[in-house]
This record gives sequence, structure tokens and C-alpha cells, in this order.
Amino acid sequence: MVIRTVRLSKNYGSRVGIADVSLEVYAGEVLGYLGPNGAGKTTTIRILLDLIRADAGKAEIFGLDVRKRSLEIRRRVGFLPGELNLYEDLTCDSLLRFFAGLRGNIDWSYVEDLAARLGCQLSQPIASLSLGNKRKLGLIQAFMHRPDLLILDEPTSGLDPLVRHEFFHLVAEAKAAGQTIFFSSHNLPEVARICDRVAIIRSGRLAALEDVADLKTRSLRSVEIRFGEDFDARAFAAVAGLEITAQDRRSLKGRMKGEMDPLLKVAARFSINDFSSQEPGLDDVFLAYYGENGNVC
Repeated sequence: MVIRTVRLSKNYGSRVGIADVSLEVYAGEVLGYLGPNGAGKTTTIRILLDLIRADAGKAEIFGLDVRKRSLEIRRRVGFLPGELNLYEDLTCDSLLRFFAGLRGNIDWSYVEDLAARLGCQLSQPIASLSLGNKRKLGLIQAFMHRPDLLILDEPTSGLDPLVRHEFFHLVAEAKAAGQTIFFSSHNLPEVARICDRVAIIRSGRLAALEDVADLKTRSLRSVEIRFGEDFDARAFAAVAGLEITAQDRRSLKGRMKGEMDPLLKVAARFSINDFSSQEPGLDDVFLAYYGENGNVC
């Protein structure tokens, strides 16, 4: 067990930050912490790194209490905060060398490789960097010492598609090397792409902790079918997991939960002009888990 929390809670005055969050992250896995802005993702991460203190509950990393053994823990962790505050009067190179001096035993050729892959010019002054380029620098400092655990808060925020793609490769390589990755996101497709499991949080409460494959099965997809002839909508009434949201004589719109095969088999009985299916977005996932009224299904 790399990360373990038990009924972790934190309030900000009358506002709930997180409430009774219990989760476990296993060695060598990639776990995505999925939720909208303000759900409690950053609060959880800050408690894990002892940047803020929980009001109740317990958190451990590597079996060590995060409050009592935070320095030992941080030596083995690579952390990318959601908001980067960097030394603006340094260059990228000088900042990374500063971190290398603190950590020791850094393979500088690996740092240069990370910079090349992410498109970060090490000679640039930090003050001249865009938010996206600062994010690249933050990723380099998180990965540079090949930590046992990577904790990344919204790591792809501000990155262009090519750099995001390279980040996915870095995560895959870290996993193959036995490292554990815990990262927060509000982007379901990226979580589904690189994670083994996902924890879903909303309004400070953990709603689910499960395999990505199970999440995809439960999530709702938007579907639209345009027929080349009048069709009988009654034929679709028995399709498991289909909720029809709109229809006319030659078209059908709906939301599909689970496998698409039953829907495709029924649709194939008719002449089809067009069939489209959209991967579930974050709102669709929450609809699957919370229902229309916000209650856990």
C-alpha cells in the first residue's frame, strides 16, 4: 500500500473541503482522482503532503503518518501542484539544478531528456514562460529524481495536445519502472486512457473507487441514430441501458449505459443513414453515479 486515507475530513469554515474520504492506492498503479473544480481534489493532495492539516481522519504514505513523517515521505515523492509559484528571477536550468542539489544523485541526462521531450528550453528565464511552459517545468521537477510516488494535481492543465501525449508516455514509462502515480483531473478521457483505477469525488465526498473498465461500462454515452426510413421506436424499448431522450419518425437520440452491442443489434434491423456515439464526459459520469438529483445511484 502506497497511499491510505481513513475518513479524512477538512472544512474551511462552514464550507466542506472533504468529508470522510477513505481510499487506497497500491504500489505500481496509476490512480486518477476525478472530479470537477472545487470537489476536494487539491485539498486531499495538500493533506497527503502535510501542506495543510486535516480536521479528522488519518493519512499514510509508504505506511508512514503524513503528519509525523512528512520529510521522509517527501524525499520519495515527486509533486506537481495545481498552482505553480516559481522563482521568476532564475532560468529553467538554474531552478532544476537547485532542486537537483537538494535531492542529490540526479541523472542530469535524464533531466535534459525530459526537457527535450516536453519542449522546455532550459536556458529560458522563468519570468518569460507562458503558463503552459511553466507547467512543463513543473513536470520535469516532479519526474527528475525518479520518485517512488508521483502526486500530480491537474498535470495536463495548459498543455497543448502534443505535450499532453508525451506526458501520457512518461506516465506509462513510470508505471513500467514500478513507480506509483496518483493524479487529479476533471478530464475523463485522459483518466480512462492512462489509469488503472479511478476515484470519483464530488462536493468533498468520495462516490466511487473502481477499475477504469468498470467506470466505462457504467458511464452514459450520448447516441444519435438517423434512419433512412420510418422506424418503430417500440423495438428499442427492450434495449438494456438505453434511455431515449428525443425521437421522431426517422431519428432517435438517447443515453446508453453499458455495452453498445444490444443497441447496435436492434438498430441493424432498420436502414441507417447515420449513427453517432459520443464518449461520456464528466457530467455524464456524475449523472451515472449521482442521478438527476445529485444522489449516489
